[in-house]
Amino acid sequence: MTDEDTKRRIYQVVSMIPPGRVATYGQVAELAGLSRAARLVGTTMSRLPKDTQLPWHRVINSQGRLSLPPDSPGYARQKDRLQREGVEFIGERLSLRQFRWQP
Repeated sequence: MTDEDTKRRIYQVVSMIPPGRVATYGQVAELAGLSRAARLVGTTMSRLPKDTQLPWHRVINSQGRLSLPPDSPGYARQKDRLQREGVEFIGERLSLRQFRWQP
């Protein structure tokens, strides 16, 4: 599988996450057929073009937290986008039981 095939698979899965739901990096990897490649998903997400239409903000870590530094503009943007979709945070975490996407 080429790097482009890998990116395409990851993008395809991320594009399917509905508003108000989240998926973990590991979940995206599994659904893309890239078992145990959560870090690869994270790296791929970090390299998206600035004008991407992909709902990157719906991908979070397995602890129900955003992976960006809490004091960064990207963190604020991701949290704001999720909250506008109805995702609720308790402190810096969200409930995966409540908001995790189940395809």
